[in-house]
Amino acid sequence: MMTRTLLAAASSAVLALSACAYYAVPAPATYPVTTTTPASFDRSFSAATEALRDQGLTISAQDRANGVVVGSSGNTMVTATVRQQADGSVRVQFDAKGASDPTLIDRVSRSYDARMGR
Repeated sequence: MMTRTLLAAASSAVLALSACAYYAVPAPATYPVTTTTPASFDRSFSAATEALRDQGLTISAQDRANGVVVGSSGNTMVTATVRQQADGSVRVQFDAKGASDPTLIDRVSRSYDARMGR
């Protein structure tokens, strides 16, 4: 009789434990660590110059000391201005005059971003 009671108790314990839910804790998400350093003036200036060339503009003026590059094609003139900011970052701005193609500045900007690895 004692054996049946122990067997019944053991069976009940096994059944009770098998009914418990077990949830695995997912591993914490890992993200790639990226270290970004501000773009250098020289790299930005070169990328701006090449972005103008990428879009078929001929470089008509290039003044590294003042951070200005001018590209032209027909009546279209695009100016790239590269400025070193006080915080060490670099600001690049593209302006177009006489552009008959409304997507030109966008294409120049995308070309610049591609050359900067963005």
